Order: sequence, then C-alpha cells, then structure tokens
Amino acid sequence: MANIQSHEAILLNSIISTAVQDELKLELKRLGYTDLAPSHFMLLYIVYKNGGRIQIKCICDTMLKQKSTITEMIIRLVKTGYLVKEGHSEDKRVMYVVATKKALDVQKYFEEIFDHLTNKMFHGFNEEEKATSFSLLQKVLGNLS
Repeated sequence: MANIQSHEAILLNSIISTAVQDELKLELKRLGYTDLAPSHFMLLYIVYKNGGRIQIKCICDTMLKQKSTITEMIIRLVKTGYLVKEGHSEDKRVMYVVATKKALDVQKYFEEIFDHLTNKMFHGFNEEEKATSFSLLQKVLGNLS
C-alpha cells in the first residue's frame, strides 16, 4: 500500500496531531491553566484514569514516550504543584506519581475539554462514523506499538 494515499495518511496524521495540540493549548489558556502544556494535560489524564496514582513506567508505556521525556514532564508537574512523587515501600526502584489537590481541581474540566475537542473533530460525523473512526485509530495504534 506504499503509494501517494498512504503517504498522505501519514501527513494528515501529523497535521491532525498538531491541530489537536493547538486546540488543547487554547482550551487550557481559556480556563486559565497557562502552566499546563497539552502533553501535561494528557499525562494528568492517565493519572486520573488510574485513580490518581500510577507507576511512572506505566505512564511511559501508555504514552509511548521515552522515560527521559516523561521524567521531564513529571518534574515540571511536580514543580507546578500538580503531582508529587512517591517511592514504593518495598522496592526503591519503583516510583509513582500522585495527583495533588491542584491536579484534582483541573480534573473537573477534562470532560468539558474532551467534549469540545471531540465535537470539533467529529463535526458532521454520524455515530457509526465516529465509532468506525475510533476503531480504526485504535487499530493504527496497535499496528505501531
């Protein structure tokens, strides 16, 4: 399938990713969270999905990013008061991050932000098209990971 259309799909994916990041920046700025970058927003979402406490290795695996990249993001979120780091009581090699009250205060806006982005991304799609798009995106991710 290596043809012009498949090359265009890769380009479109990159452009869509940039557009989503830009929308996230605008939404975070609108809500007054100028200290959060879109990548921080996604990291916090993963923390929330895991009950407010998650092993750093799990974040790396979920976001498909290098540990050094995730570590830099966590350092920033710790400095700005959104996360605290916690060691494992028995295994010192295992490190967790825990959402602070400040992070939990932001959580109430996640649904609003995701709804806004979803509505914008899938404007004009019917429910079947949305479901198909989601399924295809999951399949692409599965192929790449």
